[in-house]
Amino acid sequence: MNENDVFFDTAQTLIDAGRFIDSHGWVPATSGNFSARLPNGTIAITVSGKHKGQLTAEDIMRIDADANSLDGKKPSAETVLHTTLYKRFPDVQSILHPHSLNATLISKIFKTEIVLENYELLKAFSGITTHESRMVVPVFANDQNIPRLAEQVNAYLDHHTDCRAYIIAGHGLYTWGASVEETLRYLEALDFLFECELRLQGAKKQ
Repeated sequence: MNENDVFFDTAQTLIDAGRFIDSHGWVPATSGNFSARLPNGTIAITVSGKHKGQLTAEDIMRIDADANSLDGKKPSAETVLHTTLYKRFPDVQSILHPHSLNATLISKIFKTEIVLENYELLKAFSGITTHESRMVVPVFANDQNIPRLAEQVNAYLDHHTDCRAYIIAGHGLYTWGASVEETLRYLEALDFLFECELRLQGAKKQ
């Protein structure tokens, strides 16, 4: 299979992921961005300003490892957040960034981190084999200066190498995995776990 065929197959996988994510209401309007690493080291990523539930092949573009467009199309302003993760984690093959309601709301309650403990669904994550586990999802303040935000994320990851996801406060979730399919699984599990925590907070206040 040549590089163009690989790109179009990857693009279709991202298009399908966008439809699945949109079906859950996690990417309202034109929010969110998705990407996948290609075998030649370049990255397929959604273009800026498109509804993620209505993507076509023209809405997937190529960038290099430094977030430069390779085909003249315009990537999201947040592209550097993708390339930062790809540079850090050689095994990561996909990054998904929706603006789900649960991720947005939970970042308003837990200002610095969300701790997920003793949930069976934590076993949805590669390497976790028991519910007796603990996962921390950090929350970073929203920042229109994306390179500065990427530096903050990188600094956190320097000391928390087991991090699987993070939230930008009032904005949305980033998670990553070894394939688009695996990353979708993480995304679905996290949304469920965030909703559990939100409902627990509501119950505590009654």
